[in-house]
Amino acid sequence: MDWVTCAYSAACTGIASRPTGLCLAHLDPEHLSAALAELSPGRLLDLRGTTVTSALLARILDAMGGRPGRARLDRVTFTGDVRLSGVTFCGDVSLDGARFDRLASFFGARFEGNVSLAGVRFARELSFHGVTARGHVSLDQAVMSRDALFSQAEFGHGLSCERARFDGYATFDGAHLGGGAVFRGARFGRTLSFRKVRGHAGFEAAHFAADAYLSATGRLSAARARADGLLDVAVACCGVNLRGVEVTGPTTVRLTDSQADLEGAVLHGPATVTGRGRSTLTSLRQVDAGDLALHGLDLTTCRFAGLAHPSGVRVKDCTFALTPRGVQLSLRWPMLRWFSRRRALADEHTLRGGRRGGGHGGRHDDPGDPGATPDGLAALYAGLRPSDRATSADFAFAAMEMRRQAGHGWWLSVSWLLCGYGMRLGRAALWLALVAALTAAALLWSTASHAGRHHTPTNQAVPR
Repeated sequence: MDWVTCAYSAACTGIASRPTGLCLAHLDPEHLSAALAELSPGRLLDLRGTTVTSALLARILDAMGGRPGRARLDRVTFTGDVRLSGVTFCGDVSLDGARFDRLASFFGARFEGNVSLAGVRFARELSFHGVTARGHVSLDQAVMSRDALFSQAEFGHGLSCERARFDGYATFDGAHLGGGAVFRGARFGRTLSFRKVRGHAGFEAAHFAADAYLSATGRLSAARARADGLLDVAVACCGVNLRGVEVTGPTTVRLTDSQADLEGAVLHGPATVTGRGRSTLTSLRQVDAGDLALHGLDLTTCRFAGLAHPSGVRVKDCTFALTPRGVQLSLRWPMLRWFSRRRALADEHTLRGGRRGGGHGGRHDDPGDPGATPDGLAALYAGLRPSDRATSADFAFAAMEMRRQAGHGWWLSVSWLLCGYGMRLGRAALWLALVAALTAAALLWSTASHAGRHHTPTNQAVPR
């Protein structure tokens, strides 16, 4: 402790006041009245280490007209209910290491500066509902043993709750995060409601022991987070990072003109990702999901390599990339190749780009991506279940194409060349027409040659 403690006893850590050397909690009534008379609105309030009852707190706030200035309340113990409705703190407030034994209500309070509540322990309910903080608010490593209410609060320069513990129900509905919110490594013991929140938020490596409802209008990240119950994410006009998230219960992700990344996610329960407007899913690489539904998404750049259960992925009303079409001459067999346009995974474009020196905007093969191989893509194409017939047919063709590129039998090359694996009947008709034309030409040539030999005039002797 960096202050002179109370002389009442060695156990008291309250800051000593002059001239008695005692903290406010141990002053006699006469000296307490004199000490309170020295307080005024906007002045420094220093109660570090002091044990403060509800009655003493009320007298202090009344003496300062409900407008303390800079407040130094580190390691204060509040033994009674704390109600700060209507109080305005004109300067920075520090409550590091403080303890609230009963209700802590900051409902409607206003903080003109920064607020530090690092390491605070709230034994009962905490209410930050409707609080306005123009500076930055920190609850790093704080412990909230009961319900914590932050709904409708405004944090001008953001909120930090790194490694904080929310043992009860927690709600941030309608909060305004001017500088964003950080919940890295936080733990939520009961339901978290984080809906209709304005601003961006990060829940990296957080643990949701119960259901979690997350939404934001800014960037939202729950990378490497763990959810033991339901995880419901809804974002609009922003990006959401769900890389490496692990969810035991159902997962629902709703995107509106947004972008999501699920690379490396482990989804034990049923999962659904839906999109409205221009919503994009960028990666499903290494995802482990036995039941995953994709609806209304742009998947033109989505990477699927390493997807653990392709047969568990259902695709409906989604957009895929298109392969180029045209004719190509090659030194390899077959020398003449022609390509028809079809729907394809972005991984195939990457594979083609790597083989052709980066063409079609693709990158070279990623040696760290075990699924970005012809065999891996063949398994993906064969396992994925698009709802429309056109995409299903394109994926069936692509599965055979990947097997052919992997070198699984010469007959695949013949089948591709003659009839497109039995799925390009126009190609078979073209070959038949070509054979028929060649046969007809051969017959005409043979007939003309035979007729020419029979009508040749014989040589006759000329009389002398």
